[in-house]
Amino acid sequence: MKELELKYGCNPNQKPARIFMRDGGELPVTVLNGKPGYINFLDALNAWQLVKELKEALGLPAAASFKHVSPTCAAVGLPLSGPLQKACFVDDIPDLSASPLACAYARARGADRLCSFGDWAALSDVCDATTAKLIAREVSDGVIAPGYTSEALEILQAKRKGGYAVVQINPDYEPALQETKDVFGITFEQGRNNSKIGLELLNNIVTNNDYLPDTARRDLIVALITLKYTQSNSVCYAKDGQAIGVGAGQQSRIHCTRLAGSKADTWHLRQHPKTLALPFIPTLSRPERDNIVDSYINGNEEDVCADGVWHKYFWHHPERLTCGEARAWLDNLKEVSLASDAFFPFADNIERARRSGVRYVAEPGGSIRDDLVISKCNDYDMVMAFTGLRLFHH
Repeated sequence: MKELELKYGCNPNQKPARIFMRDGGELPVTVLNGKPGYINFLDALNAWQLVKELKEALGLPAAASFKHVSPTCAAVGLPLSGPLQKACFVDDIPDLSASPLACAYARARGADRLCSFGDWAALSDVCDATTAKLIAREVSDGVIAPGYTSEALEILQAKRKGGYAVVQINPDYEPALQETKDVFGITFEQGRNNSKIGLELLNNIVTNNDYLPDTARRDLIVALITLKYTQSNSVCYAKDGQAIGVGAGQQSRIHCTRLAGSKADTWHLRQHPKTLALPFIPTLSRPERDNIVDSYINGNEEDVCADGVWHKYFWHHPERLTCGEARAWLDNLKEVSLASDAFFPFADNIERARRSGVRYVAEPGGSIRDDLVISKCNDYDMVMAFTGLRLFHH
């Protein structure tokens, strides 16, 4: 197929809309089910690049959850602990660990469940039945993968009363070296960002502490590749082979660091024993439980433990998670990795990162205040690597 008509563009008033190849060639994607839209394909194609690059860099199956052209999370296929399985709502899948791809998806979809609501999923490998079963029960717009087993495709085709978008991409497709984009009738052209993100980027360690364990190197690669496909400015926290907090599109880098840090904190607090023990009434949907958990942890729109409120969600009155208990739990979060798509201009980013357990940092370097940021890392015995590679993406 050389052209695919879309229902509309970013908004319903933006018609007509289509995707096609400028050179008149065949599209590298095939729609196996549903009717993806304009934003769906933006998410799908960016997410595919991310998981493909993660797989190439680390040799593990990878998955990503994308929303509005930025990843909510990306992960590689490592087994999940019992508490993490429960926090991700996948503890009822007995054969989860038998599928590394399903583990990657469970991590990616479970890290920031609020932001992943209505997401687009990407898989680096052929989708198996276990992964398809996980996708089928989430609120999601579609999925892209290099292939699907017959059982997986049957499961996904039944989602959304048969309307779920399933896209297959040719894994061997390589785009042109030059890319173009029209803005206000003016065409921009640039070389594609083909910079390879690998372990060699982490060799320039600039702090007194220069011990960077293999687990931290893996997590920094996950964070850096995630940033490559995130709307800049952006910062990413990572641990155990997955992004645990992404702060994207903020004008100030400290706001990115705070946003991503708050998401990383929520990820960890979802695994607190009190959170895992919340006595939900059985009629609540998965998205409803996500909202309640977030309010329970962060005290946002509603006090879900208040008299006259709790009975709407729980079959008995849950114990509150106090500020002291939350802080004590967060103080146990260690060995977190942090990457930034451009240099940290001030040491306040390191101060905020430390509160979320960050010990390892990767950033391009190149600021006139690099010495201040390095000094702050030294104060906390952190390890910082200068990659020399900026990762702005729009």
